[in-house]
Amino acid sequence: MTTTTTSIPAAAGGGGGEDRVLAAAQHIVKSLGNTPKEVREDMLLIFSSFDNRLSNLTSMISDESKADDDRFDAAEKVIFRWEANHDAMRSAVPWEESPNESAEYLLAVDEILGLMEGLSVGSDHEISDRAENAIQIAMSRLEDEFRHILIRNTVPLDSERLYGSIRRVSLSFASHDGDFAEEFESFGEVDRDAGRFHERGGSLGDDVCVDLIHPDAVVELKEIAYRMIRSGYEKECVQVYSSVRRDALDECLVILGVEKLSIEEVQKIEWKLLDEKMKKWIHAVKIGVRVLLFGERRLSDQIFEGTDETREICFNETTKGCIMQLLNFGEAVAIGKRSPEKLFRILDMYDVLADVYPDLEQMVGDEFVLAEAKGVLDGLGDAARGTFAEFENAVQGEASKKPMLSGEIHPISRYVMNYVRLLVDYSETLNLLLDTGDDELQSLPNDDLGIESMSPIGRRLLLLINNLESNLGEKSKVYEDGALQCVFMMNNIQYIVQKVKDSELRKLLGDNWVRKRRGQVRQYATGYLRAAWSKALSCLKDEGIGGSTSNASKMALKERFKNFNANFEDLYRTQTAWKVPDAQLREELRISISEKVIPAYRSFMGRFGNQLESGRHAGKYIKYTADDLESYVLDLFEGTPCVLHHLRRKST
Repeated sequence: MTTTTTSIPAAAGGGGGEDRVLAAAQHIVKSLGNTPKEVREDMLLIFSSFDNRLSNLTSMISDESKADDDRFDAAEKVIFRWEANHDAMRSAVPWEESPNESAEYLLAVDEILGLMEGLSVGSDHEISDRAENAIQIAMSRLEDEFRHILIRNTVPLDSERLYGSIRRVSLSFASHDGDFAEEFESFGEVDRDAGRFHERGGSLGDDVCVDLIHPDAVVELKEIAYRMIRSGYEKECVQVYSSVRRDALDECLVILGVEKLSIEEVQKIEWKLLDEKMKKWIHAVKIGVRVLLFGERRLSDQIFEGTDETREICFNETTKGCIMQLLNFGEAVAIGKRSPEKLFRILDMYDVLADVYPDLEQMVGDEFVLAEAKGVLDGLGDAARGTFAEFENAVQGEASKKPMLSGEIHPISRYVMNYVRLLVDYSETLNLLLDTGDDELQSLPNDDLGIESMSPIGRRLLLLINNLESNLGEKSKVYEDGALQCVFMMNNIQYIVQKVKDSELRKLLGDNWVRKRRGQVRQYATGYLRAAWSKALSCLKDEGIGGSTSNASKMALKERFKNFNANFEDLYRTQTAWKVPDAQLREELRISISEKVIPAYRSFMGRFGNQLESGRHAGKYIKYTADDLESYVLDLFEGTPCVLHHLRRKST
């Protein structure tokens, strides 16, 4: 068979045809540049069979192959030069601070990777093995450099800069810095040294975006990560990155005061220490999600740009441990023993986790972690509901019988109303968590308070205060003196009204509630006047004296004055020890006494006093003027027992 050789037509002008052949040859060589060497040689052999002028392409390929070999040798030397001087290079200037050396090294890696990508399956095993060996050595170095750059350039967390002001809310459980009564310690644990304030968690500062890695180093990390992933060392890159960043996040949690504790360890911590840990947890969740996790998301996006799967894996692997450590503490609190003093901190924990949960959903791709976060959030909500119910039961069932000797405000009133005033700050959250059943609504008094239109928290607090008032009513029965019963109830209802009136509670319970309770205070004041002063005032009546003003029995008058004096002195001696803490109420009560007693005494004196004043020992019966009595009334309800004759001598 005869082989026909076809020539490429020459261009007009003679030499132009040769030029076009060479141009075509160069174009063919260029177009074959990315194909394996063996493929190129086979194709050129086919082309040369059509025109012998193309036979010189083989030499061009040989020249190109020699150039490739030279570049490979040079790149290989760069890789092995570092390997041969490993210790010296490691102690030299860090990678990110020697841009020329690092650029040369990365270029060498690119050269070898390009060569490897151009080799075919049947390529020279020696070249292939050398290339793989060089890449393996290079990846070992890049893995080390990646780790050291991450470690060296980690920015320490400055937690102080991230905190805004901490809101301190008074949580006083006793009057005028007095201690919570000993007999009510079982009602709820109270920290007498530091438990008078509830600190709402510190807010984040305005600048919540921080660099977790120095920005200049991020470029170097991105360059190395790209080569490792391109070389098939993605797994090693992910492991190094996740390991270093996990350690960095663990250190951040330590700085934020979050410890690794088991559920059992958390539940054994005494309340004062647990409260501190709960506060730190709240701060750590805010900073952990809004600063650390946001920072980690941004960092992984920058370093692993263009590799979505790797980027997600790195972020999830890096942050999972940090998130789970925070969630484990939240779970331990949620399933722990419930007691009233924990409610505010549990609500703080619920609020902060609910606040950051949408951010977690947006950033975290691990469904298990998200399910755990949602479970802890629900658990804290259940704990808040259960703790609130415990508090309601404690108020309703607190059954101490020891009376307040001065009839003043009972510690349970102070505890409950200070507690309730703090709860108002959590109205939005509690409206989501609490509900009031129909049975509970029916137990409330039907007194036009608009209960149906109240919020869930409004209804529950109305129930709670109603139970407190019922409890106080039972406690008042321990007083044998009916007047002191009235003073006790008057003081406590007035205290409750004042706490409602001077806070956001008024919006929840309504002005009608305040008016009705003020009416109760007036009723108790009237009851006090009737119970305390009726006997003394009966001595100043005309009945039983034995005749008209002019011929009244002196013996009867002496007995009347004597009985009045005894009654007044007994009332004075007793009621100077009673206490009415509210200054306005105390003044109104004194005015009411004066308006009832002083005119009656002055009138009685005017009608009958002259019959005794002219006789012997008149001072024995007419011991006081109306002005004396009025001045003595001013001493009542101060809570300090007085001796009448000392004050009388002083006034005279």
